[in-house]
Amino acid sequence: MKIVLAYSGGLDTSVALHWLKERYDAEVIAFCADIGQLESLDAVKERALATGASKVYMEPLAERFLADFALPALQAHARYENKYLVAAPLSRPLIAQRMVEIAHAEGADAVAHGATGKGNDQVRFHTSVTALDSGLKVLAPVIDWELTTRDSELAYAREHGIAVSVTKENPYSIDTNIWGTSIECGELDDIEQPPPAHAWQLTADPKSAPDTAEQVTIRFEGGVPVALDGEKLELVELVRRLNSLAARHGVGRIDIVESRIVGFKTRGIYEAPAATVLMAAHEELEAIVLDRETLHHKQALALRYAELAYYGYWFSDLRRALDGLVAALQPQVTGEITMELYKGSCTVLARRSENSRYSGRLATYEAGDTFDHKAGAGFAYVWSLPLTRP
Repeated sequence: MKIVLAYSGGLDTSVALHWLKERYDAEVIAFCADIGQLESLDAVKERALATGASKVYMEPLAERFLADFALPALQAHARYENKYLVAAPLSRPLIAQRMVEIAHAEGADAVAHGATGKGNDQVRFHTSVTALDSGLKVLAPVIDWELTTRDSELAYAREHGIAVSVTKENPYSIDTNIWGTSIECGELDDIEQPPPAHAWQLTADPKSAPDTAEQVTIRFEGGVPVALDGEKLELVELVRRLNSLAARHGVGRIDIVESRIVGFKTRGIYEAPAATVLMAAHEELEAIVLDRETLHHKQALALRYAELAYYGYWFSDLRRALDGLVAALQPQVTGEITMELYKGSCTVLARRSENSRYSGRLATYEAGDTFDHKAGAGFAYVWSLPLTRP
């Protein structure tokens, strides 16, 4: 048997690699996607080979991730339960897609992941792989094995000489990519307490962030962020720079008790500095270039889009159809938004677009007002007719 394992080098997937090899007497190929993680991946290949992988795929996928997954979610304004910018959910269909491609190239019988039975990712991986190739078997060793606690996993790792970075002193489950960081478990499970200061991985504490606000102007062309403060940048570099800038000012922290796919609620904290700023700027630009009915309809669909990404339905017909609607509107979304970053806040200062529907001559109440006030009175009469009782 040959298995392609989504491998991060952390506790679950390191133990899973060894366990799969023993349980199925299988050849295990490790696949590690570099999508802009905070942690160094330098030792991942060596760790996978030392743990028993027959081959290791290490691939830089940040550009593909941003262009094909994060950018559509940005343009759709995807926030799960109106808060979470779905960084981890967006990475799972990409990882699944590459696992399927590698499985085809290597003639593998199955793919495997390190998600737990009570988590969201086991659903996301299974649905994504099934949508792409329903003939591939999806293995979930963390669900199937006898290691029911993190302590038992650590003990297994010690017994088999598997090097891992998670300890009892560092109990958090952390997932990172260029679009955002997810932190769960440990002290965060107590929702009556604020997150411990050391749990945050990227952003400055807003209270200790710089006392001077900083401005940044973001240029969008066709809905795509292309420049910061007039400097043209490729998308990966733009997001990296904006991550650094916004994180320094404590922007992008999210603390949410969310509704998991499997039915219960869980507490997680998230950091998405660049995504937070870009989302706010893109929304503001759309507010001045889209007509009222289109804007309101798109706002109503944003939550549904986020749900599809969160639920693992990225490769669904509905998500593709919503992408078509969003993409049809993006040519209008061209212009510049100036944001101010200050102690955790992200505030719009200025808006400019050659496609703006805003007219100062209509909006003003001063000299130069061109609005036909008598027509407005007639409009109010007609608009109220549905509420009139004969």
